[in-house]
Amino acid sequence: ANALFKTLGDTQPKGGGGDGGVSREDVVYEKASELLSRIPEDYEEDDYKVKIKKLGGMTVPMNIFLFQEIQRFQNVIAKVRFTLTQLQLAIKGEVVMSSELQETLQSIFDASVPWHWENTLTGDEFSWRLPSLGLWFTSLLNRDDQYRKWLNSGRPNSFWFSGFFNPAGLLTAMKQEVTRKHKSEKWALDDVVLKSEVTNFESKSQVKNQPDEGIYVHGLSLEGAAWSRAEATLAESEPKILYTDLPVLYITAARKTKVDPRIYDCPIYKYSVRGDKYLLAYASLTCPSDKPPSHWIIRGTALLCNR
Repeated sequence: ANALFKTLGDTQPKGGGGDGGVSREDVVYEKASELLSRIPEDYEEDDYKVKIKKLGGMTVPMNIFLFQEIQRFQNVIAKVRFTLTQLQLAIKGEVVMSSELQETLQSIFDASVPWHWENTLTGDEFSWRLPSLGLWFTSLLNRDDQYRKWLNSGRPNSFWFSGFFNPAGLLTAMKQEVTRKHKSEKWALDDVVLKSEVTNFESKSQVKNQPDEGIYVHGLSLEGAAWSRAEATLAESEPKILYTDLPVLYITAARKTKVDPRIYDCPIYKYSVRGDKYLLAYASLTCPSDKPPSHWIIRGTALLCNR
């Protein structure tokens, strides 16, 4: 459906305004000014290295993850700021309107995300993929808020799981820390698996403390099922309700144990597109007694970071 509407939009006339109306270029120039005024300030590497050192330094797996995330995020900020600045100069005729700037102009006019903000030249993921410019830029601001609070105030009590370039890397770093904590018990990274549990916290604001080990994450949506808070199990979706917000999820690492027949290993995908490319991990969700895991497999039940 998104591809259909995009194609319809691409076939619309691209001319400027007539009869004294506001032209496409004027609209985009003003929008670029607005975005430039809201874009976060740059992350200076020397500055955030000092802050990470205060958090325990680069020997802490979660700090290494944070460092890598901020490096990638700074690349996005720099790309967006440079493109918007160049676009304004091109609209004023001070620089050449390249094909990339032309595509950016049309995308902003259509309220869609410029292709080069989401993708590298080879088509790989450069930032994150969302259906509209408004949602994409809001995500940029929210990601910046999470990174800066982590840098300045320490780890959040609950992580916005959707707000990372590499959410699987967060889980790997957590597994490393839990394994080190159980070094005296001779835990090895290859011998531990992810273990998760849906909490009673409806939102991140209810999480007042970090867990002793492992992490809390929020921002996941259930597709193909709902979550019964009363029974603490999966439930059938309400009619015409495609997605249901999952309560805060607790994830930790543990040694492999016997499989519980009531547990559905629910795949967590970065996007709604199913496939190994965007598969991040599996969450352990309890099934009701009359509907075993096979029922939810047929339903195609999954957790999504981005709808």
